[in-house]
Amino acid sequence: RIAQAEIAALAVEAAPDRMLSGDLKSELLKGAGVLVVSLNRGASRKLILRTDNPPMIDEHFDLRTMSWMAAVADAQQAALETCEPALPTATQLARSHTHGMPLIHAGSWPRERTWRALVGQMCAAVAAAGDVPPGAREACERLRALPPPQLEAQADALLAACADAIEVAAAPFLMAALQVYWVALASRLTPEQVVELEVSGLCPVCGTLPVASIVRADERSQGYRYLHCALCATEWHLVRITCSQCQGTANIAYHSIEGGAEAVRAESCDGCHTYRKILYQEKDPNVEPVADDLASLALDLLMSEAGYHRGSGNPLLWQTPAERRAESVSAT
Repeated sequence: RIAQAEIAALAVEAAPDRMLSGDLKSELLKGAGVLVVSLNRGASRKLILRTDNPPMIDEHFDLRTMSWMAAVADAQQAALETCEPALPTATQLARSHTHGMPLIHAGSWPRERTWRALVGQMCAAVAAAGDVPPGAREACERLRALPPPQLEAQADALLAACADAIEVAAAPFLMAALQVYWVALASRLTPEQVVELEVSGLCPVCGTLPVASIVRADERSQGYRYLHCALCATEWHLVRITCSQCQGTANIAYHSIEGGAEAVRAESCDGCHTYRKILYQEKDPNVEPVADDLASLALDLLMSEAGYHRGSGNPLLWQTPAERRAESVSAT
């Protein structure tokens, strides 16, 4: 919405005398999904667009300073140091190899109940941060109060991407805990235990779709492209100039925002009309697929307007059913 509101503001700035018709103003606001657009320049704030009777503003949140999400990332790293769930047995490994299945499949792996303690750690990290929006704090409180069966049901819905059954506000914190659990499993497997799946677009460890791909610049894998799992952070090789969704190699194109980050582009396929972000470590050695995918939402807007849809979503970004319907209607 911030990216769409920015485009609406640019349209106003470019108009003669900054005057737009009432219909065009309404269309811009509707397209951005907002009621008011204002520009902040230093200490001044300038109203650019607004509906006829906008409601009073209850609270202000600056999404440019989300240090509470950084606190969650720090909590994830701390939790990883002590999280050691049981690894697959020899029998489980043999069964996965025989049937060509992921070793710790997100949809069927029996989670130990100790993973629920990770939820409390993520929520405590949010509570300790100083600039937490009330909605996020309340979502964490609801998570911590959920009875185990309901918490497990929410986790199952999240891992199965059953968006209609997910509490969207709490999803990022629950997913943060699940990521810790699966990374703790995946990071202790040996390369010899992991076999390539017939479906190269799925993570060979947990069967989850990739959030993005990354072209490595380290000495060992210079120039090689890897898909990055949204859940367990496993990376597996995919030949460059290949669609990560349908595996096609024709009509692949690359898109970027003029003046935007050089390390992040969108790789599109005209065969299946999907795209995923592709990150280039040689442009920025610190790129991180999940975080930089979130930080480049303007590129998603560009791709949506060009008629492409994401191959898969970001694990920390979920929409309510109403938001998805509105987005679908807007795209139509």
